[in-house]
Amino acid sequence: MIALNNISKRIKNKDILVQVAYEFEPGKIYGLYGRNGSGKTMLLRAIAGLISLDDGEITIDDKTLHKDMDFPESVGVIIEHTNLLPQYDAFTNLKLLSKIKKVATEEDIRNAILAVGLDPDCKDRVRTYSLGMKQRLAIAQAIFEDPDILLLDEPTNALDEKSIDMVRGILLQKKAEGKTIILASHNKEDLDILSDVTIKMDAGQLVVA
Repeated sequence: MIALNNISKRIKNKDILVQVAYEFEPGKIYGLYGRNGSGKTMLLRAIAGLISLDDGEITIDDKTLHKDMDFPESVGVIIEHTNLLPQYDAFTNLKLLSKIKKVATEEDIRNAILAVGLDPDCKDRVRTYSLGMKQRLAIAQAIFEDPDILLLDEPTNALDEKSIDMVRGILLQKKAEGKTIILASHNKEDLDILSDVTIKMDAGQLVVA
């Protein structure tokens, strides 16, 4: 359970999040939509622990972010530009990331890469990847540690139709496993197919459809 308790954020005297209060339950996919600058990405960044708040607090399973923990304990994230290491291949990228939490095995890494249609044995460096391949690897890095929470900003961006269907299948499977998934998307079809709850963001506030 993720609880937003009247959270607010201002940047350069501009209100980005305004007294946002909401609870996200496990086993559901929440779709965020709204025009650019409405606060979608900032909300994901707040839940991921990547920004400090000016007011309010976020609790995850009754633990308060930035008080009881610096970041959510089990989270996979795609927000804006995912930091992939261009000089390494896909497997090496995730292997290096796995050393931080030490919860994913080499088999977990291989399975995540295979799940998004990439080859874990391919030695091509990420710098040579197309935008779609980089996006698929970003999804693999979000899921390879089997996190309880997925925070995804435009997860099907730059993907072809086959890859979009594959990613949707992954997300529906994660929902069935009881994960909490929050995705921001301009793709209305993504939201229609995936979302249990659709939420509009407007001027830093949430409006549940």
